[in-house]
Amino acid sequence: MQVLSNARRLSRVLKSSILLSSNHQLLSSDIQIFTSSSTFHHQWQLCTTFSSHSILTGEIQGNDLQASGYQYSMIGSRASFSSQTSSVESTPTENVKELYDKMLESVNVKRSMPPNAWLWSLIENCKNHDDIKLLFNILQNLRRFRLSNLRIHENFNCNLCREVTKTCVRVGAIDYGKRSLWKHNLYGLSPSVASAHHLLLYAKELKDVELMVKIMELLKKNDLPLQPGTADIVFRICYDTNEWELISKYSKRFVRAGVKLRKTTFDIWMEFAAKRGDTASLWQIEKLRSESMKQHTLASGFSCAKGLLLERKPHEAAAIIQVLDQTLSEARKAGYHS
Repeated sequence: MQVLSNARRLSRVLKSSILLSSNHQLLSSDIQIFTSSSTFHHQWQLCTTFSSHSILTGEIQGNDLQASGYQYSMIGSRASFSSQTSSVESTPTENVKELYDKMLESVNVKRSMPPNAWLWSLIENCKNHDDIKLLFNILQNLRRFRLSNLRIHENFNCNLCREVTKTCVRVGAIDYGKRSLWKHNLYGLSPSVASAHHLLLYAKELKDVELMVKIMELLKKNDLPLQPGTADIVFRICYDTNEWELISKYSKRFVRAGVKLRKTTFDIWMEFAAKRGDTASLWQIEKLRSESMKQHTLASGFSCAKGLLLERKPHEAAAIIQVLDQTLSEARKAGYHS
């Protein structure tokens, strides 16, 4: 009788709190889950395109890259490189070398800043590791010229850093990509967490745990703020590579930093704990989740049901599944009438 009473009580609580969205996620339309400080919002809303004028002046134009999506467009086909420097010898491509020489002449001979369109074109035309070497060399020369001749001490805007990092990922020059995260660098680049996300997504594609760890170390050393999108990528890498110790380590770091974890992040974390049969961790994660959001998703609900089955509480697990099934049916019916 006590078990039946508990199951009924659990069913009532879940039924009142679980809502299913049209894409089969149990989401709330009334509660805004994710908030961030104005600092985080400013650093994350980077434009996806920028004019030739904005590269060096710091003006931002184009469409915003929103934190809620963390969708990054990798230019070209998926890079098939390791996270290490390629051992294959290469030479700069003709277009890049021509642009590099013109820009160098402008700075060293004509003593004037080259047109910004040249730099954008150089970035766009990079095809191999040697092209990236010339790119970073010209950035260093431009920074030096700005300091000595124009008395400009500010770095280039973070848009340029993001595009440079994306190009490094595209050609597989990850060693140079990591330099873009240095707070104090010779290239005038302004590190940002958006740049780090390009590298983390590359690590995710290759399931490269070692690269992920190095990027997270760079974020910490260079005081770059963690964001919900960072946790999403890191947790997915840990899940895909079965790195429970790492996901536990980084979860503490995200929580201490006050990062508002997304529902998708909790889904991955709880599913991982349930898959391992670690119910103690599962209920700790569920407690943390319930403190920041009231609504379950299908994934978190099923993880809780699995945890109850692991603890030999089939009736309570069945109550969760029944509520999920009813909510799904009701949502489908509502969709038909809309």
